[in-house]
Amino acid sequence: MILSDIKIRKLLEKGELKVDPLDESQIQPASIDLRLGKHFLKLKDNNITHLDFETPPEYISLEMDQLILHPHSFILATTVEYLVFPDNLTAFVEGRSSIGRMGLFIQNAGWVDPGFEGEITLELYNANNVPICLKSGRRICQLVLAQMDQSAGNPYNGKYQKQRSATGSRVYLDSENKS
Repeated sequence: MILSDIKIRKLLEKGELKVDPLDESQIQPASIDLRLGKHFLKLKDNNITHLDFETPPEYISLEMDQLILHPHSFILATTVEYLVFPDNLTAFVEGRSSIGRMGLFIQNAGWVDPGFEGEITLELYNANNVPICLKSGRRICQLVLAQMDQSAGNPYNGKYQKQRSATGSRVYLDSENKS
């Protein structure tokens, strides 16, 4: 069940869901708008031939209020907000339609697991043929919350738990890579 603004406010008031910082204007009828943070990661791609799932990728870390994302470019970004989810709540991260209509694709694998805590790392791709100016503090995506039928038996406690700032891929830590 997708949560309404009324239910979202109740969970926030009770402290069952935490979003910090949060302004009342970010709460929408069926979502919470999240804002673009100041930290970005760009793949350090000058001297590599390929990416694979066993080797940690190298990134260039950028801290700035404004970033120009060139056409057909990809960057990792973070939200301003730090979130703490209870074990019975999950969420979808969706791009805002107004921004998508400008050619900016926003993703984060699309899902926030119950029990997750941290800032959300966003995967941003400029599908347009012109650069897009990204400014920190701007509403960039929306969090659509869903109540689960019961608490998760195994809430999230994975490799991105309590992340701060944009966090690069940690696929190299997957169990398939352990021998």
